[in-house]
Amino acid sequence: MSARRMAMFVDYTKIHVRAGDGGDGCISFLREKYVAHGGPNGGDGGRGGHIYLAADAQMTTLLDLKMRPHFTTRRGQHGGGSNCSGRDAEDLIIKAPLGTTVSDENGELLADMTVTGQIFLAARGGRGGRGNQHFASARNKAPRKFEYGEDGEQRALILELKIIADVGLIGLPNAGKSTLLSKLTAATPKIAAYPFTTIHPNLGVMELDDGRRCTIADIPGLIEGAHKGAGLGDRFLRHIERTRILVHLVAPPDAEPQADPEYFLDSYELVNSELHAYGTELPRKPQIVCMTKTDLLTGQQILRVVRAFQERGLKLITISAHAGEGLEKLKNSIQALLLETIPADDRWE
Repeated sequence: MSARRMAMFVDYTKIHVRAGDGGDGCISFLREKYVAHGGPNGGDGGRGGHIYLAADAQMTTLLDLKMRPHFTTRRGQHGGGSNCSGRDAEDLIIKAPLGTTVSDENGELLADMTVTGQIFLAARGGRGGRGNQHFASARNKAPRKFEYGEDGEQRALILELKIIADVGLIGLPNAGKSTLLSKLTAATPKIAAYPFTTIHPNLGVMELDDGRRCTIADIPGLIEGAHKGAGLGDRFLRHIERTRILVHLVAPPDAEPQADPEYFLDSYELVNSELHAYGTELPRKPQIVCMTKTDLLTGQQILRVVRAFQERGLKLITISAHAGEGLEKLKNSIQALLLETIPADDRWE
């Protein structure tokens, strides 16, 4: 497999599954020496192979399923004489990333695979047909009747990957999300001084002071109209649906660093308007608003922006991931908010 293919991130694909047909029943009669009136002894056909989807935490993309979208299983073995039933066909288990949703072509949700090892029956194998032994009666002691095996189920399925993370980093392109992720976790996302450096979600694990850990997702930058397909946002807004809290980053423009409070407020409002337009529960998720790249501004400029947010009733945490300033305060805020939103018996430990 090429390095390019390994690096591809696929979060949407369509697959076709065709389970095996059931085996046919058998017409047979007992033929043994010293048995004058042998009866029917045709065996049943075997079941066709089922097709399952299984959630696998080690997978991070739907690439393999996109490259090979067709899956089939064998039919069951036909029944035989002497009441011998045909063998059931072997089942097929298809691995899918943790966080994959499964829908039919009409958009109906069939499964939401959020637990490692979770199994979903994607296509049921056909039942084997009955042999003539089942059709004997007082009136018909030598039936020449049997059943064909049932057809296996076949259908198209839509798979969408929604990353499971505790914290989602959101903001405009080049707001410093990838740099922050690299400072808070051991992740090594691509970092560069141009928009849309991040073209697929990156994940990292942050160690907290009390020994717990949380997963952070760096989501590609959102721009105006993202929910309609502009930029990359419409492809990746689904990945913050599962996050528990959001860290919303606002930053000065790189081309000409400035401290106009309206620029920061507009950036904040634009991203939130895209969350509302996406039409899910995203706007209701708790947010920590964070001003990044403060090393590009003076203390007085930073204070003006902080006060502007305070006037809107918003608390603004200021950090410089590049200089390592304010990261501990942000980390503590993340930990405190997570503890407020996560039940004691939940998976975050």
